[in-house]
Amino acid sequence: MDKTLGASAELDLSPYRTFSEAEWSRLRADTPMTLTAADVKRLQSLNDPVSLAQVESIYLPLSRLLSFYVEATLGLHAATSRFLGKNDRKNPFVIGIAGSVAVGKSTTARLLQALLARWPASPKVDLVTTDGFLHPNSVLETQGLMRRKGFPESYDRPALLKFLSDIKAGKRNVKAPVYSHFYYDVMPGQHVTVDRPDILILEGLNVLQTSNLPKDAKAVPFVSDFFDFSIYIDADEAVLHDWYMARFMRLRETAFRDPGSYFHRYSLIEDGEALRIGEDLWTHINLVNLHDNILPTRPRADLILTKGASHAIEEVALRKL
Repeated sequence: MDKTLGASAELDLSPYRTFSEAEWSRLRADTPMTLTAADVKRLQSLNDPVSLAQVESIYLPLSRLLSFYVEATLGLHAATSRFLGKNDRKNPFVIGIAGSVAVGKSTTARLLQALLARWPASPKVDLVTTDGFLHPNSVLETQGLMRRKGFPESYDRPALLKFLSDIKAGKRNVKAPVYSHFYYDVMPGQHVTVDRPDILILEGLNVLQTSNLPKDAKAVPFVSDFFDFSIYIDADEAVLHDWYMARFMRLRETAFRDPGSYFHRYSLIEDGEALRIGEDLWTHINLVNLHDNILPTRPRADLILTKGASHAIEEVALRKL
């Protein structure tokens, strides 16, 4: 068999259509730009710069695509309700955002929330992170899981599934626990309330993960079962390492300097020791989680945004229908 033909056939089997930034930007059409440079700066995370030009070339076309998906999903729900002879309230459209530590999930989630909320219909768009569904440190310490924080076993999965089930059922005032990166723990008695949003964005490391299917074929829901659209933010491993280390060292000069911070001790040590600790955290925790749990879920996403070393999104891959 001709090697060229073989490579071409293999390429055609990809479930994704890929676009360069320039190709994707042309799909913006007439989608209006509703964010200012000041808005974009306010929405970006520490050490995750994003330009207004990139919002226009990447996020506006994505906003347009999502508007089509939301409209189509509403039509599907209406058709199902007619078939069942029911007048059910429309279900919230749920978007999942996954990816490694330090890849920029929070920035993408906040930008999308801002853009989607400014559609002409002014939909209600809520954003929740899975951090709040981590087990409290006291539980993780008892179970010996503090160095497995962020791994699937460190989350209260039943609570997260119950939250999403209630959201999809259209229940009022559904509560999600609050996590503090300052205290590095779930905050007792604190919660955010999600009240029948039109769109919910759920952001987290392992939101696309599945568990082993039971041999008895009993239903086992996954977090991603509740998604109407999913996004994976990708970058080369070496780039992720550099971003993580740069953020870690910068935090030593900012948030960690506060005596109340869980990581205050890292601001009191020499740079060399801090670099050693950062490398240990990356290599033995975050990199392991990436290899074992996060990266394997990339092929399950509807859309993959691939970043380059400058933090700019260089390629977009959209799953074929």
